[in-house]
Amino acid sequence: MKCTAKEILLDHKKTEILVVDGYNMIGAWPVLRKIREEDFDKARDQLVSMLADYQAFTGTKVIVVFDAHFVNGIEKVDAKWKVEVIFTRKNQTADEKIEKLVIELKHVNHQIYVATSDFTEQWQIFGQGALRKPAMELYREVTLSKQSISTRIKEIPDKKNSISKTLTSKQTEILEKWRRGKQ
Repeated sequence: MKCTAKEILLDHKKTEILVVDGYNMIGAWPVLRKIREEDFDKARDQLVSMLADYQAFTGTKVIVVFDAHFVNGIEKVDAKWKVEVIFTRKNQTADEKIEKLVIELKHVNHQIYVATSDFTEQWQIFGQGALRKPAMELYREVTLSKQSISTRIKEIPDKKNSISKTLTSKQTEILEKWRRGKQ
């Protein structure tokens, strides 16, 4: 899966892209608001982790944008857990960066969604051709995908020791000696 916005542009396959206003999600999602009260960095990492699982489950490319007002310096792009994480440059809002990304990523083969509960931003990105996804709608989707992953994992049969069921006792004894370093 392509990791950065630039790599997505070079790939002409049909792609769903979700651009997320990171701090907007942290403020809207109950589980992240609670974590934010204790440790802001941990809340950021938890959001990216949750979105990485969502990306892996759905196949939707996820880009998370955080405002620079919490991080000083130049714009920084990172790929954590295969999710592109962007910290905007100083004096640039996440909204401005998201609008720019929507314009850059606009392509006939791309369906772009923007996750934010900022009503003004929703109208701006809609005007650029992206679809909006309110914070709580994305939260429900992420939660449901996590539940689906858990259900699928539970359905995987326990294959522990399955090879021993097909080996003779003599073969098992030989392998056990090899494993222990006794020949």
